[in-house]
Amino acid sequence: MKHNSSRPVPAGRFSRMAHLGGLATRIASGMVAEGVRQVASGKRPAARELLMTPGNVRRVAEKLAHLRGAAMKMGQLLSMDAGDLMPPELAELLAVLRAGATPMPMLQLAGVLEASLGEDWQQNFQQFGFTPIAAASIGQVHRAVDQQGRELALKIQYPGVAQSIDADVDNVITLLKLSRLLPEGVIADTLVEEAKQQLHAEADYQLEAAHLQMYRKALADDPGFRVPECYPQLSSRTLLAMSYESGVPIDSLQHQPLQERNRCAALLLSLLFRELFEFGWVQTDPNFANFLYDPETAQLVLLDFGATRAYRPELVEAYRSLFMAGLQQDQAGLLQAATRIGYFHQQITPSQQAAVLHLFELAMEPLRSDHYDFGATDLARRLRDQGMALSMQEGYWHSPPVDALFLHRKLAGLYLLFARLKVSLACRDILEPWLKTS
Repeated sequence: MKHNSSRPVPAGRFSRMAHLGGLATRIASGMVAEGVRQVASGKRPAARELLMTPGNVRRVAEKLAHLRGAAMKMGQLLSMDAGDLMPPELAELLAVLRAGATPMPMLQLAGVLEASLGEDWQQNFQQFGFTPIAAASIGQVHRAVDQQGRELALKIQYPGVAQSIDADVDNVITLLKLSRLLPEGVIADTLVEEAKQQLHAEADYQLEAAHLQMYRKALADDPGFRVPECYPQLSSRTLLAMSYESGVPIDSLQHQPLQERNRCAALLLSLLFRELFEFGWVQTDPNFANFLYDPETAQLVLLDFGATRAYRPELVEAYRSLFMAGLQQDQAGLLQAATRIGYFHQQITPSQQAAVLHLFELAMEPLRSDHYDFGATDLARRLRDQGMALSMQEGYWHSPPVDALFLHRKLAGLYLLFARLKVSLACRDILEPWLKTS
């Protein structure tokens, strides 16, 4: 979805609520109009057919992109994470949101910079590019040159985003329930609360600055990666100043030779295991926009650390056991590790339990392989079908543990990227060294 003009971000809670309320009304009227059209032509339309008109898809996507913040982020989270457990219509509706948000007008942008750096904020820069180089759900990015001549990337938060998170999440969930596209109970209250906490963390740029510095230090010894330098003196809770890093979008690697694509994919998969088993914290957002490839240095550039989560040592060990059992196709070990992670706390039937374990085994398929061809597999379709069977046929509506959900999201996102790049990887060789306990 392309956006050619800027629009002010609704900052007040009530103006944001009115936007979502108006959206629900327009969707309902669109459904009625489409229903009348179909009945007039002799059809008996289903509710989902009425909801999924091109006009309604456009209305939801444009409204959430205009609101930005939690409203848009929830749409992105649901389209990426829970699509396998939801009707395809909902995934289609929400996937439109991944394309980016409408940028802020210049006056609103200047107001945010004044709040962070003072009225004379321009004195900090020799040059400042008013046209954003990226616009996402919580903020937009501008290029600048500071007084020392360093090229910067400034991540500037939309006004009112942090204050509106809780209300926006509740409003989006309500909107999805009203649409009847979201099955009853698929998003538990605990998951909604955790989504709010995660979004509050992502809206705290001082916290992201700390994560950025942690990763820069942790990966200083790894020539495969480059992490921007943070400039705390120009940063605040709503402004993050980093060194500008050159590179091309990660999925443009598909134009590189297979050997180079494989090398980069191996670096990313190795990094995930290093994060989990060595660092104890994982950047859990697999959005392709968070990675760049620098053709000149052949390095991968890591850009966004807002969704970094800490993993407790006991959870890390449970995952080590889960991966070991998965490699050995040890059903009893898989069940024991999954239970330690937090699955199966609720009362579920043996067939539901077997279906969950089958989903794990599918996800482990590439990791068991000495040569997995991501370009030739239908793994994504099988994972989706198994997830749908689990949720629809088995009636397993219990949400997985939140830490697990975010980790699975990252692994699934890497699989998606590897399929896009058509790589072939010795995944087992990458994983096994991390499973050895000293």
